[in-house]
Amino acid sequence: MTGAAVYLLLGLALLLAIVLPQLTRRIALSPPMVLVAVGMAIGLLPLPEGISLQPEDNRELLTHVTEFTVLVALMGVGLAIDRGLDMRSWRSWRTWSPVWRLLLVTMPLTILGTTLLGWWVAGLTPAVALLLGAVLAPTDPVLASDVQVGEPLTDDIDDPEGEEREEDDDIRFSLTAEAGLNDGLAFPFVHLALLLLAGGFAATDAVTWVGWYVLGKIALGVAIGLGIGWLLGRQAFRARNDNLRLAEHGEPLLALAALLTAYGAAEIVGGYGFLAVFVCAMRVRASERGHSYQRAMHGVVERLERLMTLMVLLLLGMAMTRGVLEQLDWRGVVVALALVLVVRPLAGWVALAVRPRAEGEDGGLDRGETLAVAFFGVRGVGSLFYLAYAASHEHVPGEGWLWSTVAFTVVVSVLLHGATATPAMSRLDARREAAARSR
Repeated sequence: MTGAAVYLLLGLALLLAIVLPQLTRRIALSPPMVLVAVGMAIGLLPLPEGISLQPEDNRELLTHVTEFTVLVALMGVGLAIDRGLDMRSWRSWRTWSPVWRLLLVTMPLTILGTTLLGWWVAGLTPAVALLLGAVLAPTDPVLASDVQVGEPLTDDIDDPEGEEREEDDDIRFSLTAEAGLNDGLAFPFVHLALLLLAGGFAATDAVTWVGWYVLGKIALGVAIGLGIGWLLGRQAFRARNDNLRLAEHGEPLLALAALLTAYGAAEIVGGYGFLAVFVCAMRVRASERGHSYQRAMHGVVERLERLMTLMVLLLLGMAMTRGVLEQLDWRGVVVALALVLVVRPLAGWVALAVRPRAEGEDGGLDRGETLAVAFFGVRGVGSLFYLAYAASHEHVPGEGWLWSTVAFTVVVSVLLHGATATPAMSRLDARREAAARSR
C-alpha cells in the first residue's frame, strides 16, 4: 500500500472516530456498523495497482496491527473497571462470579461447540476445526460500546445523590471483564491447534501443553502484570520524589508505557502478554482508585483504542468487497450464525443459570440480565489477530476459507449486536432504575 493511501486511510479513520460516536449516540446504530459499511463502499472504488487486501498477502502487517489494537483495548478495559479484586478476600472473588463462570464454562463450551461445527458441518480436520473454535472464542465488547463499562469513576465525579452508577452494573462489568481476560486465555487453545497441525502430538506433548501453555504461561502473564502494575502505580502515586510522582503532574502517557512494558516483559519470559497487560491495568487502577489521574490515563488509551479499532474495521469493510469473502460458502454461513445465535448464548446461559448467585448481591443476575450477558458475546478484532497469528506460525489448510468465515462472523456480530445493544441495554437500565425507586 502506498504511503499516500496509508495517510488517507488514517485520516478517514481518525475523522470517523471523532464524528461517528456523536452521530450514533441516540440511535440503534453503532460506529463499527457504519465503519464496516463505509469500508465496503471504499472497497468498491478502484485502488492503486499492486495493492492487495487479501489477508494471506498481509499476514505480518495484519498480525501486528490487530495485536496492538487488542493490547490498547485491554489496557483501556483494565483501567475502566471499577470493581476491584482482592486476592485475599473470598467475598471479593464472589463478586466476580459471572466472570469466572464465563471464562471457565462458557469459553470452553464455545470452543467445543464451534470445533464440532467445524468438524461436522464444514468437514474440517480436527486440528483446523479446533483452530476455528479457538480463534472465534474471544469476545470484544469494544465493538458494542453499550455493553461495556464507561470511563473510570473517580472522587471528583461521584454522584452526590448516591444513585447506582452505570459502570458498576453487573451486565457491563461481566462482559467487559470477560473480554479482558479471555483475549489471553484463548491462546492455549490456539497453541494446541498449532501443535496438532505440526503433527506428532503424543501423550508427552499433552503434558507439556497443560504444564506450560495452560498453567505456566498464564502464571507468568499474571505475575508480570501484577509486578509491573504495582511498581508503576506506586511510582505514579507514591514516589518519594515529587518529580517522579506522575499523577501530580497529570502525565497520562504512563498508560502506554505500562502497556508496552508489561507486554514486552511477559513475552520475553514466555508468558501471555495479553493477560499481563490487562492485569497490569487493573493493578495500576487499584493503586489509587479514586484519583482523577485514572481518568486522564483512560482518556488517552480510549482515543487510541477508538482510532485503531475503527481503522481495522474500515480495512475489514474494504476487504469484504475486495475478495475476502470469495471462499465463503453455506458451511461458513452456518458456522457463523450458529456461533452467534446458538452456541454462545446457550453456553453463556448454562454457565450463568446453573446455581446462580443471588440477584441482590454483587455478581448476581436476574433472568433478563443473564440472557443479556449470554447473548452479547461480541466477536471482533481478537479473532482476526488469532487467525493471522496462527497462519504466520504454521501452514493452515483451507486458510482462505477460514478467513472468509471469520470475517463474516465478525461482521455478523458487529451488525447484530450493534443493532440490538442500545435498545436492550436501555430497557434493562430502565427496569433496574424502576426497581431501585420502588425499594
